[in-house]
Amino acid sequence: MSNDSPVISLNDVLKATAGTLVSGARDFTFYGISTDSRLVNKGNLFVALRGENFDGHDFVGTALKQGAAGILAQDEETIKKMPANKKTAVIQVADTLTALGDLAHWWRKQFSIPVIGLTGSSGKTTTKEMIAAIIGRKKNILKTEGNLNNLIGLPQTIFRLTSKHELMVLEMGTNTRGEIKKLTQIAEPNIGLITNIGPAHLAGFGSLDVVREEKNDLFLNMSPSGIAVINLDDEAIAVASDKWDGGRITFSMSPNADVTVKDIEKNGAKGMRFNLVIGGGTQKVDMKIAGLHHVYDAMAAAAAAVAAGMDLKTIAEGLAAFRPFSGRMEMIKLRNGAFLLDDSYNANPASVREALMTLKDLKTNHNGYVFLGDMLELGAQADEMHRRIGMLIATIGINALFLQGDFSEVTAAGAREGGLSPQNIFFLSVDENGSAYLKEHLKKGDWILVKGSRRMKMEKFAARICDDFGFDKTDGNNKTMDPSGVN
Repeated sequence: MSNDSPVISLNDVLKATAGTLVSGARDFTFYGISTDSRLVNKGNLFVALRGENFDGHDFVGTALKQGAAGILAQDEETIKKMPANKKTAVIQVADTLTALGDLAHWWRKQFSIPVIGLTGSSGKTTTKEMIAAIIGRKKNILKTEGNLNNLIGLPQTIFRLTSKHELMVLEMGTNTRGEIKKLTQIAEPNIGLITNIGPAHLAGFGSLDVVREEKNDLFLNMSPSGIAVINLDDEAIAVASDKWDGGRITFSMSPNADVTVKDIEKNGAKGMRFNLVIGGGTQKVDMKIAGLHHVYDAMAAAAAAVAAGMDLKTIAEGLAAFRPFSGRMEMIKLRNGAFLLDDSYNANPASVREALMTLKDLKTNHNGYVFLGDMLELGAQADEMHRRIGMLIATIGINALFLQGDFSEVTAAGAREGGLSPQNIFFLSVDENGSAYLKEHLKKGDWILVKGSRRMKMEKFAARICDDFGFDKTDGNNKTMDPSGVN
């Protein structure tokens, strides 16, 4: 955060955070809130956050040199060392991360606009962007950018809220029990959506049951006057939805939901086509993204848009206009006529399965190649889940598998168990990046999937493939192609 929003008085900061004014006059007004001393602007309130690998209290001096008008801190030793003067407000709180959330909640309450909060084990960002593509056609919206979906990032988005915005869409991520509850209390959404619940971040949660409890906290901590958007096809969401007494909009492949689809057509590299059905009305939708799981994302986005008052025509137009972002099921047409499916942004067992099944649908009778990095944060179940993914890879009929990470051998063992020849399994390294193999074997109509957890940095392999083979000019902000040749 480095801009001058929000404009907030010292007294309001003290009330919102239950903080104590250590020094400075009470007539201060802050212009913007920052958690990064390097990005402090003159007039900002600097919040000294403390994490596992950093301590903002160490950078209070830098923040002051940058022009911070106030410091919000919890460390008494740091506070004692600060010179008392009337030019800088020093505020002490029990916990600066909690105080940051309290400030964001206070700012959110200054606006009466609708707020959509969404979480889920996979598809959060894609669904959020679909919602933005729909509602953004009619309203000036504020949305989560990048991966700012945690207890630091979500407040940063809220602080960008101004009187010009008519709706806010907030993505909520978690890897520790209790985060969704806190995020929901900060954002206080009017509309809540859980995309799905699956095995993600098991190292932090321990079991799928705890993941379910964590995600369901969105509904359990919303105001009863709000609207819950419910995936009827996900049994793990049922517990919280059964306890929900407020309004609801449902989505499902079944026709008994408020939002459903029918007549799904898979059009290969051109994407998906289906009829969207809402309230008895039907509208044909052509989407430039592949994968049945993205039809679920589209239904979820449509249901959230219905809750926000959007009509069927606008929803269909927004979905048709949506384009996948970099590293999220990007379909990139290479110069030799082959295709790269770049889904390198992140990975968990559910999203890897979906990506593999999408690859199977797309390649049809052509060759398929998979570059796969480890799925992280799976705890005690990591070995078994990588083995299962390896077996699945063998069943979809690929020609070569390129692996990277500590679980590569486990994945490879599963692939061999499933019937993939050992001579078609390669381990990525400084000397082996798959380039030579692809240059020899990749042909027109073939497909390459690149997938892996964020820290595996699989995007470097996607970039190398693009460099080796070249790709058609970009469409918008990413490399997504219209395979018909019309860009």
